[in-house]
Amino acid sequence: MYHALLEARVFEPEAFTKALLGRARRTPQGSDGKLLLVASDHTARGKISLGDDPIAMSDRHTLLDHLVRVLSAPHVDGVLASADILEELAWLGALENKLAIGTMNRGGIIGATWELDDRVTSYDVSHIESMGLDGGKTLIRIDYTDPAVARTLETVASITTQLADRKLLSMIEPLPYIKDAAGKATLDPSDDALITVVAIASGLGSSSAYTWLKVPASERMNEVAGATSLPILMLGGDPSHGVDGIYDLWEKGMAEPNVRGLLAGRTLLYPPGGDIEAATSRAAAIVRPHN
Repeated sequence: MYHALLEARVFEPEAFTKALLGRARRTPQGSDGKLLLVASDHTARGKISLGDDPIAMSDRHTLLDHLVRVLSAPHVDGVLASADILEELAWLGALENKLAIGTMNRGGIIGATWELDDRVTSYDVSHIESMGLDGGKTLIRIDYTDPAVARTLETVASITTQLADRKLLSMIEPLPYIKDAAGKATLDPSDDALITVVAIASGLGSSSAYTWLKVPASERMNEVAGATSLPILMLGGDPSHGVDGIYDLWEKGMAEPNVRGLLAGRTLLYPPGGDIEAATSRAAAIVRPHN
């Protein structure tokens, strides 16, 4: 099938957009208001490492295989990805009755001097709509010393307004960042900082009616979730050092009324031991424990 996909890339390029536009769709919130989505937009900004392996996620055939396996699980609701991946998944028939969220501002390449200048390099709002996607996802990494962050905030606010005007989901991932002595941007692990950026992200745009947040799971999830009334999906992280702690935080976080599920990537796609089906089933049981 992968060889056929490569041939279609050359001889039938229109088949990819046709497949995306022709897929069967569903309502974003479903019947229970809970979501389990798989994230696969890391590669679009150069995030292909996992643990000590700098190119662990670089092989496209493997990535697509893993995505199809995750999406085949009945309680996985959809995927977040860049256009290349969404089109290929649609062509493979993996997006029928699944949500398709297009990633948008992937310009903050990992390790670049401009890393926190997260410009729109993937989907824009007009193509989120015209390609029949269910929403768009943006990233905001807030560091108090980098002037590029202000431009990103303004961009994400505008995107959120435009998506709301079209009644499309705006999935915002707000993360607190700091710079080390060498000027390298790194995630701020402080819960207080996370609570602050959640509050900031909640106020972006001229309407928040269709805004959801994607945030890290925290030991203080009651305070993180309490900083907003918006629906929240929890993310995972690098699973190479073990996943039990991640699953424990997810399970505790689901107790908060506005935490509606998970938007996880590497934890599902590249679990320790390689058992993708088991990792996906475990996550699904946390989101919907009675199914």
